[in-house]
Amino acid sequence: MKVASLRTSSRDGQLIVVGRDLARAVAVPQIASTLQAALDDWARVEPQLRAVSDALNSEAGAQVRDVFAFDPQKVCAPLPRAYHWVDGSAYVNHIELVRKARGAQMPESFWSDPLVYQGGSDDFLGPCDDVPVPNEEFGIDLEGEVAVVTDDVRMGTTHREASERIKLVMLVNDWSLRNLIPGELAKGFGFYQSKPATAFSPVAATPDELGDAWSGSMLKLPLMVDVNDSAFGRPNAGVDMTFDFARLIEHITKTRNARAGTIIGSGTISNYDRSLGSACIAERRMLEQLEHGKPLTPFLTFGDRVRIQMLDSSGRSIFGAIDQRVVPAAV
Repeated sequence: MKVASLRTSSRDGQLIVVGRDLARAVAVPQIASTLQAALDDWARVEPQLRAVSDALNSEAGAQVRDVFAFDPQKVCAPLPRAYHWVDGSAYVNHIELVRKARGAQMPESFWSDPLVYQGGSDDFLGPCDDVPVPNEEFGIDLEGEVAVVTDDVRMGTTHREASERIKLVMLVNDWSLRNLIPGELAKGFGFYQSKPATAFSPVAATPDELGDAWSGSMLKLPLMVDVNDSAFGRPNAGVDMTFDFARLIEHITKTRNARAGTIIGSGTISNYDRSLGSACIAERRMLEQLEHGKPLTPFLTFGDRVRIQMLDSSGRSIFGAIDQRVVPAAV
């Protein structure tokens, strides 16, 4: 099953069920007005949504009442705002590379204790929204990730239990302003100005929709990252992921509950096989630093376009594409 949020006058959009081929959709106000409302009552609502999905994906799908053509330009993020957005750094080889580029050792604990931070969740970007940035000198960078959405997760949830709490999967572009990060982290209090609004894929999919590609609380497919219509990276999200999503959920609920609608990001997807490219510019610059003694690839500038998507084994887009341009912020 695939769901999305149609852009409306409401900040939270209108929940719609989307066909497997991303061609058709239908609004379901009689079941739940928004995705958050559905997640709040998932055990009751999910079978009803799935019945609509089954009908939409059947041979008679075009005859489903009030069906309309799905247009990614007309949707928000699946959750336009969320109570809780926590981003991890599950690909520890990426952290190791960052440290190596600046000649620093990585603590051994990073291999066993996940890194996470809680980000801003009140203002997510839709998949085709322009990305407003006040200044090109801030070091504009993309970060291609996978994220999951949970229902209610109680404090003290174990790894085995956590996998059952994953209800939806989607893609992420977790925009970063690299030149602001060092100053913020030097204060010892974490990210804020350096992490502008995050963007998500047009649709979110239930894990079963992903077939064999979803296994071990990981999505085992390449992430396609293009910059200005040129391939930038194709790292596989299921390779070199030190902490699967169930482990991240176990970590974040050690001392607190995670309520329905919590979004957990994987962090930048990164493989040891560097021939697959990167899912962020900073990683490519780090590799250039190690090979050439200096970074060569510039950060993004106004007018640059970033496209992120993932294809199934038949070459069909699963979540639709995050397809955005960087523009000057109107401040």
